[in-house]
Amino acid sequence: MIVSGAMRTRRETSRTEQRPTRPRRRVLRLAAWALATVVVAACCLGGVVVWQHSYDMHEQRVSIRHGGHVLHGVLATPEDGREQHGLVVYVHGDGAVDATYDGGYRPLWEANAAAGYASLSWDKPGVAGAPGDWLEQSMQDRADEVAAAIAWARGRPGIDGDRIGLWGASQAGWVLPKVAAKTPVRFVIAASPAINWLRQGRYNLLAELHAEGASAARIEAETARSDTTRRLLRRGATFSEYTEAVEGRTDGMTAGRWRFVSENYTADATRDLEALRGTPVLLALAGHDTNVDTAETERVYRKVLGSDALTVAHYPDAAHSLVKESVEQSDLKLALTALLSPRGLFAEGYLADQRRFLAAPGRARP
Repeated sequence: MIVSGAMRTRRETSRTEQRPTRPRRRVLRLAAWALATVVVAACCLGGVVVWQHSYDMHEQRVSIRHGGHVLHGVLATPEDGREQHGLVVYVHGDGAVDATYDGGYRPLWEANAAAGYASLSWDKPGVAGAPGDWLEQSMQDRADEVAAAIAWARGRPGIDGDRIGLWGASQAGWVLPKVAAKTPVRFVIAASPAINWLRQGRYNLLAELHAEGASAARIEAETARSDTTRRLLRRGATFSEYTEAVEGRTDGMTAGRWRFVSENYTADATRDLEALRGTPVLLALAGHDTNVDTAETERVYRKVLGSDALTVAHYPDAAHSLVKESVEQSDLKLALTALLSPRGLFAEGYLADQRRFLAAPGRARP
């Protein structure tokens, strides 16, 4: 009995010592399943990202000589087996923009490819290692650059030189007609282009102030400050004079930017637009544009170009960039959409309208 009791005690002790291991194993199993689930989800998510960023076209880096330096470009061509394709040449808006607009152009290029068109774009001078400085360019300099790219493309095998047109956004509105005045183009797609530099600046200032709910006093003060800047520009003031006049409140204005604005602030597209008469133009206008007065833009385009070759497309849900306004207003939503559904960034119908326009320039009506 003593031996038996001792044995029972050992067995009970053994069972008692083993009990804590059961929940521990359960936790380990749950952790393993959770880790496996995370790994599978990550793989699936990664697959979605790769799939969403796989575009039906072929991209290659190209070099274009112009003005003693080289433009660093990207040529995206359809993979449809055709020997020749038309070409859409991209003209950037304001800012330090690389050839792909940080990947934002690719959904547009894919739409072009679906219509049988290649796309050509390049890093602005000084961007992504490209030589030069885009802040030293006038609108005419930019137009000369685009004309040189078109001349290069016309001599390239696989590009139909009779089907070369332009796509341009925002600030490109002052460049597109200057290009057409230098070299023939088959069509133009103008996305949110401005007409007059100074009026555009004032419109943008007031639109942003109203969006912020600024008081009447603040609006008056900011307008007066803008008037001071205009007077300085008209008399050719230096950046130091500007800095002194605004008491150091430069709001991001740099010496290079001041030089750029001083060179270009008189830009007005009204007269230059005459070079586009008879050329099929798709004018894309956003419903939530705080940068450009789209009513003025449409009025001037209709007056100068008439209705025969002009197609005006309105996107009520779009911001200035033609990205959905609801997406652009949220940094998180913008980042997630760009990552998981980049084609879904753009306003409803925008990509399809471009594709239809390219299929039959001048006849398509979004």
